[in-house]
Amino acid sequence: MANKMKALLDRFGEARILVVGDLMLDRYVFGNVDRISPEAPVPVVHVTREASRPGGASNVSLNIASLGGRSLVAGIVGKDAMGDELLAALKDAGIPVEGVIQDPGTQTTVKTRIIAERQQVARVDYEDGTARYAERIQELCDVLPGLVAASTGVILEDYGKGVMCQEVVDTVLAAAKTHAKPVGFDPKDNHQLSIPWLTLATPNYREACLATGQPELPLGDRPESCNSLQTAGRALSDRWDTEFLMITLGSHGMYLCPREGEPSVQPTLAREVFDVSGAGDTVIAVAMMALSVGAGYAEAAALANHAAGVVVGKVGTATCSQAELLGSLGGVPQ
Repeated sequence: MANKMKALLDRFGEARILVVGDLMLDRYVFGNVDRISPEAPVPVVHVTREASRPGGASNVSLNIASLGGRSLVAGIVGKDAMGDELLAALKDAGIPVEGVIQDPGTQTTVKTRIIAERQQVARVDYEDGTARYAERIQELCDVLPGLVAASTGVILEDYGKGVMCQEVVDTVLAAAKTHAKPVGFDPKDNHQLSIPWLTLATPNYREACLATGQPELPLGDRPESCNSLQTAGRALSDRWDTEFLMITLGSHGMYLCPREGEPSVQPTLAREVFDVSGAGDTVIAVAMMALSVGAGYAEAAALANHAAGVVVGKVGTATCSQAELLGSLGGVPQ
């Protein structure tokens, strides 16, 4: 199977994935801690460097580009310095931004993570309420059908910031059905959305439990026997009429629910976990790329699991390159 997955990687350059969702900028402040503040019982971080990169839905596009695919991105950001910085970073990564609308009445979402000794000390968020996009949603919906037609697949990436509303979902699904494009959905706590069909969905365990009203029971040594996980998997598969449901389980791996066949657990391949930020972005990016170039669902899940094992070993929201994924598959040194 490894040889077949490597052959699929060679075809990733054929993938052209449209990512629709909540775009944001991730900023990082790195430093060292050697004392506690005399003003309050908090660490004093001596800053050594700062960095920024596209985050949220735009991190999914970065993952696609990092793996040799092509990506389009669609969403709404502020017409402000942070929005300009985000668009510039996407362009630098070779990601077209004609589907991104800049709104002067909106503040670009920025998440600033303060990291000391490879550990996140605090996070500072700048964002408006979810109602901020209401006046721009129709403008976004007007450009989506053409972008869907130009893609080999679509990812709906919901970070709960307001872009992923019913109008956007309806527009994407209608265009995808017209042009026979696969659609993947990475949900947040957005239970009011009506989603009649999906090719792929990748909630995490907490999101799956919240969406279906199940208690988040401990997964234990045999996650496949957890009643909450089983019930949530069946309920979401039926609700969204998914061809393939992948519930990510953190250190327990993934719970796979195909439309045809029995559910199963794919154990994690992570060697060491430093940061799970953005791991879900990598999972859906890799799985949708694989599906769009002819992979079966089991192969797409296996590739996504290998890629997730790579990114959780990095600090901050991260991407996985083809070389790293090949290394995880045993093809080349990482």
